[in-house]
Amino acid sequence: MAKGGKMTFRDSWEDYKRLCAAVRKRAFSPVYLLMGEEPYFIDRLTDLLAENVLEEAEKGFNQTVVYGKDADAGAVVNLCRQMPMMGGRMVVIVREAQQLRKAEQLSLYTQAPLESTVLVICHKGKNVDKRTPLYKTVRDKGTVFESVPPRDYEIGNWLTEFVRTRGVTLDAKASVLLVEHLGADIAKIANELDKLLTSLPQGTKAVTADHIARNIGISKEFNNFELTKALSEKDLRKAMMIAEHFAGNPKENPLVVTLSMLFTHFQRIFVLNYQRWLARRTNRPLPSETELARMLKLPTPFFLREYQTAASNYPNSKVFSIFGLLRDYDLKSKGLNGGSADDGELLKELLLKIILI
Repeated sequence: MAKGGKMTFRDSWEDYKRLCAAVRKRAFSPVYLLMGEEPYFIDRLTDLLAENVLEEAEKGFNQTVVYGKDADAGAVVNLCRQMPMMGGRMVVIVREAQQLRKAEQLSLYTQAPLESTVLVICHKGKNVDKRTPLYKTVRDKGTVFESVPPRDYEIGNWLTEFVRTRGVTLDAKASVLLVEHLGADIAKIANELDKLLTSLPQGTKAVTADHIARNIGISKEFNNFELTKALSEKDLRKAMMIAEHFAGNPKENPLVVTLSMLFTHFQRIFVLNYQRWLARRTNRPLPSETELARMLKLPTPFFLREYQTAASNYPNSKVFSIFGLLRDYDLKSKGLNGGSADDGELLKELLLKIILI
């Protein structure tokens, strides 16, 4: 767990892997409280428990799934206290437990759970209050799993491991395209990748940007990743071609998303320029590429070369001016001082000013 006791996505990911390994070894807790904002891990753990605690023939008698909006805590407690039929365990799964009526009354059971029952409480969207008897009793008598959503820069490492468990590799550009298109929603990313891997020829060992573009519907040439690269290289022609494509497909390329990515891009350039200045000022070497990639919150050090080029093209005196441009065009995109220009025209104006600054 991170310093100060606050969970991170990395903590959730490590706990998830540990719990999956325990379930596959049939080391079960009598109660699981799966809670948090990131639903993917909660759903996968619930499915894994549903598949592994009981044999297939036992599930019809001894496995019950209830939904929070259709039940109350008393009914769940009664289910948990039943003895299993023709088997060693009962499994009670409470999905959408955040909607369960009188949920706190579950603590009347979780303070002394039966060894013959496995209760799985799926509480999505937020955590159960850690001061409550429900949380404390499950923590003491069973297993609490807290699912924290990732930040964009944390997706890369997770993606690499996710595809490796499926016997393939994912190149760096393909990873960036996926995150740009699907954001930090790891459930969507996992679903799209699973569909993609199913469609690829047998024996495919590496997923490339070409695979992503052909099978997931992302333009390999016209996307925010290529736009920031064109700006890094001060390639006006390519930047304008991408802007023209965005103007013709505004729903797929909203200006608000592009502006956000441009801000992040130049923020990284600012940090790299500062590190260069600091190294000169203190007569010390630059941090390692791995450390610089961490500072810039890059998915992999692979992209550091682009930022090294960009930092040479945009000293921080220019970066400060670009931050001002981004603020102005953000306001214009929201209807303030933008005149009659549409989003496509605003983007072209902005890119021209950035490259010629």
